[in-house]
Amino acid sequence: MNVRRDGALMRNSSQGSIFCKSKVGTAISIGVLLGFVFAFLFPAGIFKSSALSVRDSRSVKFITQADSNSCDSSERIDMLKSEFISASEKNAQLEKQIRELTEKLKLAEQGKDHAQKQVLALGKQSKAGPFGTVKAVRTNPPVIPDQSVNLRLANILEKVAVNRELIVAVANSNVKVMLELWFTTIKKAGIPNYLVVALDDEIVQFCKKNDVPVYKRDPDEKVDSIGRTGGNHAVSGTKFSILREFLQLGYGVLLSDVDIVYLQNPFDHLYRDSDVESMTDGHDNATAYGYNHVFEEPSMGWARFAHTMRIWVYNSGFFYIRPTIPAIELLDRVAKRLSQERNSWDQAVFNEELFFPSHSNYEGLYASRRTMDFYLFMNSKVLFKTVRKDDNLKKLKPVIVHVNYHPDKFPRMKAVVDFYVNGKQDALNPFPDGSDWVTRLAY
Repeated sequence: MNVRRDGALMRNSSQGSIFCKSKVGTAISIGVLLGFVFAFLFPAGIFKSSALSVRDSRSVKFITQADSNSCDSSERIDMLKSEFISASEKNAQLEKQIRELTEKLKLAEQGKDHAQKQVLALGKQSKAGPFGTVKAVRTNPPVIPDQSVNLRLANILEKVAVNRELIVAVANSNVKVMLELWFTTIKKAGIPNYLVVALDDEIVQFCKKNDVPVYKRDPDEKVDSIGRTGGNHAVSGTKFSILREFLQLGYGVLLSDVDIVYLQNPFDHLYRDSDVESMTDGHDNATAYGYNHVFEEPSMGWARFAHTMRIWVYNSGFFYIRPTIPAIELLDRVAKRLSQERNSWDQAVFNEELFFPSHSNYEGLYASRRTMDFYLFMNSKVLFKTVRKDDNLKKLKPVIVHVNYHPDKFPRMKAVVDFYVNGKQDALNPFPDGSDWVTRLAY
């Protein structure tokens, strides 16, 4: 019985298994068949249309937005242009400030370097030498040339200067007649290194016509207004700010007014051991080189006499200035004061800054200076009051004659040329010692 029951159970289980397998096979067959049917009917897939509809809707939305934005595009471009122009102007101002600060930094570094060199020079000698052998530092080192200050001027100076030195005159059309005589005597003396700084276009054309080296600065309303209308003293005051660039470029400058007659090359008679080497308004050894002047005040009784040191001023119309830190500081000091003190005379300010010592809160200028030989670099007082009346002194040939003491400048300049160049021994005779001549040609 048990054997029969077990056999029946095994037959039933086998039949159930076969039935289940047949169902699975049937389902797979139906699935494969349906796959072929859909593949035939929908070769691109049944979900394409919905995907396209989504993409197309996005495209329509983008185009709609683009159309709406195009209406404001021109206004936006104009606004961007305006912002760009404003940013460019601000950038230009910042660049200018950077250049100015860089220039000040360079000068400060050069001043520091100069101080270090002095310390090193002094430090080499730890003990004082024998009596009469000790000497202080007199000749300051030159600055490092900086062509970025003014590349156009640098190119001109490379062509004009000799041994990095040249004569420089500042002129406008008001002094054209004297300027012509000035450069004529320079050419006659065989001096190649000279330059006219023109303050107006008329002088530029005049110099070019006469084959005279000329330079006109970039537009500057303060300088240009003086150039158009300024007289002698006004023009003279501008030279201190103009000369600064020459020194920064590393050139030694012999600054010259145009009421000067050249008879020899002045560069053959310079010492070049000082920051400033200037002609004097003095007329003899005492007034030119200094003297002890006794001031008397009777009310002081026993102490009625007070000793003072006197020297006649340097002439700011003819001086040689080396490219050093103290020399540039001198130009800065004078230019600043002249811009603030409208009624000040440039020659008085020039001498005050050179000679006044430090005191209280005032810090004097530590610049070395040398006085030129007053017979070689002669002022018109020396010539007309002394030299022309002395047979021995008349035989001397000065380097230059500066007609600074007399208002009738041009006639006296021509007389100087006649006397020293053309050999007319009586050419100087018609003129009085001073300026009491009836014909006064203000300059």
